[in-house]
Amino acid sequence: MRVLFKLFNFYLSKDKYFARRMYDVLGFIPGNISIYKLAFSHKSSQNEKSLLSQNNERLEYLGDAVLGTIVAEYLFKKYPDSNEGFLTKMRSKIVKRKTLNRIGDKMELDGVLQEFNNTRLSRSMLGNAVEALVGAIYLDAGYSFTHKYIVEKILRRYLDIHELENYDDNYKSQLLEWCQKHGKTISYKLISRYKYEKRDRFKVGVFVNNQRIATADDFNKKSAEQSASEKAMIELGILSEEEDDD
Repeated sequence: MRVLFKLFNFYLSKDKYFARRMYDVLGFIPGNISIYKLAFSHKSSQNEKSLLSQNNERLEYLGDAVLGTIVAEYLFKKYPDSNEGFLTKMRSKIVKRKTLNRIGDKMELDGVLQEFNNTRLSRSMLGNAVEALVGAIYLDAGYSFTHKYIVEKILRRYLDIHELENYDDNYKSQLLEWCQKHGKTISYKLISRYKYEKRDRFKVGVFVNNQRIATADDFNKKSAEQSASEKAMIELGILSEEEDDD
C-alpha cells in the first residue's frame, strides 16, 4: 500500500512536481508530501509563495535530536576504543551548523529552497533545511529507515570522517595560543543579553590588547565566544575566509 501511495505521489498527485524534486534530491519518493513541503518552508517567507502557513522550525528541532542520536550511535560503533571526550568532539564537529551548511550545499538544497521561498537565501538556511529534512524523513519513514539513510546517504557520502578527526574547530583555544605566542592579552566580554524568539541570546566581544576585534551572537554564550574567536582570527589574518569555508 505504501509503495502504491508513493507511486501516486510521483505520477498522479497534484504535488507530483514536488515529489519528483524530492526524488532528485533525496533518492527516494516521499510518502507524506506535506511534511517535506514543511521542511522547506522558512519562517522568513510566509507569503503567497510559501508552501504552508507554518514553517520548518519544529522539524528542525526534531531533526536535530534524531540526527544527534544517529551520529552518536554511528561514532560509538565506528570508534569502539575511543573515550567519551573524543566521541563528543567528533559528534559536535558533524552536527554543528557549519558542517550541516556544507552538507546542504552538496545536497543542492539551495535550489529547492529558492523555488519554494520568496526570500534571500542565507547559508544557515541550508543547515536548517538538512535538520528539517531529517525530521521529515523520521516522521514519514521511521527510525530504521532514517538511520540507514543518514549513515549511507549523508555521513558516508558527504563527510570525510577521517579528515574531521584531525580538524581543530576550537577557535577560542587557537586564538588563545596565538595571543600567548605573540605576547598579547585576550579577553571576552558579554556585550549584551537579549530576548530573541522568546529565548536568551548573547552578544559577546573578543578583545586583544584591550581592543575589540570581533563580536558574535548566539543562544549559547560559549558558542558565541567560539564564533567571535573565529571572526577575530579572520580579522587578524590568522585564518582566511577561504580556508575556513573549506
